[in-house]
Amino acid sequence: MGCDRNCGLIAGAVIGAVLAVFGGILMPVGDMLIEKTIKKEVVLEEGTIAYQNWVKTGTEVYRQFWIYDVQNPQEVVTNSSKIKVKQRGPYTYRVRYLAKDNITHDTEHHTVSFVQPNGAIFEPSLSAGTENDTWTVLNLAVAYNNTADGVYTVFSGKDNISQVAIIDTYKGKKNLSYWPSYCDMINGTDAASFPPFVEKTRVLRFFSSDICRSIYAVFGAEVNLKGIPVYRFVLPSMAFASPVQNPDNHCFCTEKVISNNCTSYGVLDIGKCKEGKPVYISLPHFLHASPDIAEPIEGLNPNEDEHSTYLDVEPITGFTLRFAKRLQINILVKPAKKIEALKGLKQNYVVPILWLNETGTIGDEKAEMFRQRVTGKINLLGLVEIILLSVGVVMFVAFMISYCACRSKKVK
Repeated sequence: MGCDRNCGLIAGAVIGAVLAVFGGILMPVGDMLIEKTIKKEVVLEEGTIAYQNWVKTGTEVYRQFWIYDVQNPQEVVTNSSKIKVKQRGPYTYRVRYLAKDNITHDTEHHTVSFVQPNGAIFEPSLSAGTENDTWTVLNLAVAYNNTADGVYTVFSGKDNISQVAIIDTYKGKKNLSYWPSYCDMINGTDAASFPPFVEKTRVLRFFSSDICRSIYAVFGAEVNLKGIPVYRFVLPSMAFASPVQNPDNHCFCTEKVISNNCTSYGVLDIGKCKEGKPVYISLPHFLHASPDIAEPIEGLNPNEDEHSTYLDVEPITGFTLRFAKRLQINILVKPAKKIEALKGLKQNYVVPILWLNETGTIGDEKAEMFRQRVTGKINLLGLVEIILLSVGVVMFVAFMISYCACRSKKVK
């Protein structure tokens, strides 16, 4: 009887030890299986989850415009006064609903080439007025429709997953021909996705044709998006800082007058990529801009929540599941003796024309699918690992204590 009991206790301890060991082994093995599956599914080739969503996004993307209405034009022209503005809007368009076109796979170099057709559908229910309210918005929509961005050539990740979606060339070139030195390089992805297994310490680099340059985002916070844990990466103020604040930006300062000898910050002269027009970009309401830029303009109210740019990236796959791209278009206005409306000006103005907010969030159906196919399986595997390890350890300790107690009683 005593032998049977002791044997049973030993057997229970052994089973507990086996479960604990199996749970411990499952952790690295499970991580390897997850990594292998993710590496397969994020490659840009037909049949993968990434490719399906890459060709045509399942996310509804909206671009909202706010127009700055100058309240005192005559006062400015006559007295070179501060410009008083009032924003009107939003005027909302649905964009990025067209699938990528002219998709070409290069299996030798493991790249995919494509163009992104542009389209804009006015959304009256999401707008403050009609397209007839302002010719500026109407012209923007007309100019945007029936155009295409590209050709882009990106790495498929087939041979090197750390390169997936990274842009190899844009319009057949590795550089833009707008900026001197390394500022002219095309870096990173198009921000729709990034190489998988994103860590908080990673700097996410991406190229935006809207601003004619590559830029970057840094980790800001952990966020729960429809039950999916994501990392929020934000565009830092240093990205538009002056070379005095951020020496890496020295090659983005291409003129000395408006920039006050490259000491002003928060605006970028993109005239070279806009056919020489005096176009400057900034964050809306001159968020993070130097006081000398915003001082001649009244009616601006910059704040982080409404005017900053961010990307919510699912860290395992590298997919961007939500984003907000905020951007302001400004025009440089200078005194000009030969132009009647400008000859009375006594200073230069960087005048805000409009700002846009382009946003997209993964839909409920896509989020459910993502939870089932990605995060759900990973969470289930993690739960099984913890249960096996915990139950195994508890069983082993409990049966060994009981065995030792029985042995001590028998000795007595």
